Amino acid sequence: MQSFSQTVRQFNDSSKHILDSSSVIVHKDPRVDLLVKKQAQINEVTTRESRKSGKGYRLMIISTIDRDEAIGAKTKIYTYFPELQAYLWHQSPYYKLKAGNFKDRKEAEEYQKKLNLYFPKGVFIMNDIVELKPDKSKDENF
Repeated sequence: MQSFSQTVRQFNDSSKHILDSSSVIVHKDPRVDLLVKKQAQINEVTTRESRKSGKGYRLMIISTIDRDEAIGAKTKIYTYFPELQAYLWHQSPYYKLKAGNFKDRKEAEEYQKKLNLYFPKGVFIMNDIVELKPDKSKDENF
């Protein structure tokens, strides 16, 4: 049986040998570079086509301390106006619900009139940063 000091000495001797002659050879498959380039192209196209944000308008539907009332209003938006995106968030102590991504104020005013029928307390137009859909006609020209 070896003593502890002999084991340590053998380890040190073997590790010196490993450190002195250690090197790593990497054999890289050239197809990896092709995959990386292809993924970069895909990312560029999808980013360009994805939603962008900009200045626009949203409709303030409700601001309440009652969570259930806010969720009910969001449900009503999705029921009667499924084309509108609803945004519900909590800003203590209020739950606020905004709807729509309007680039033009005129379009926001049209929806405001429609929504006032369902929300008699009033719907207000707010300046906001909104999600803008990319204009397909601009992309087709290039």
